Amino acid sequence: MDEFEQNKPWFDEECLGFLDQRKRAKIQWIQDPSQSNVDFLNKVRREVSRHFRNKKKAYLRAKIEELETNNKIQNIRDLYRGISDFKKGYQPRCYIVKDEKGDLVADSHGILARWRKYFSQLFNVHGVKDVGQAEIHTAEPLVPEPSASEVELAIDKLKVTNRQVLTKYRQN
Repeated sequence: MDEFEQNKPWFDEECLGFLDQRKRAKIQWIQDPSQSNVDFLNKVRREVSRHFRNKKKAYLRAKIEELETNNKIQNIRDLYRGISDFKKGYQPRCYIVKDEKGDLVADSHGILARWRKYFSQLFNVHGVKDVGQAEIHTAEPLVPEPSASEVELAIDKLKVTNRQVLTKYRQN
């Protein structure tokens, strides 16, 4: 049942009952492959498929109504999250990391140990004594302040209206 719960949210106890019924019909057919048992098995299979199809349709209908409600009440976050879930569908999680050698580690204890070792190496750096002595370099070169004549030249190059505003500003 865990397999169905993970990727089929519409699957419930009633569906499990239908699966058990189908399983019993198949066992009955295997024990006695008569025509009546074949017909019964086919009938049960059709009923189970019909039930699953109807359950899935009802679930999808409810999800679409939920999306429409989110749209009407301007709940944009849940609306887009729901649309995204529809588009992506079921995606199983994959918990795998690589160790120092490049080999894959899949068990949870190995993954935790790998992350623990990685971060301890990352944060526990030894022998870094040159940090205080390092020179600080900037990306931009230091430019000296402009002289008064350079400012006057730049003002003269401006448009006439801007020049008038700046001359009034300088006079004040």
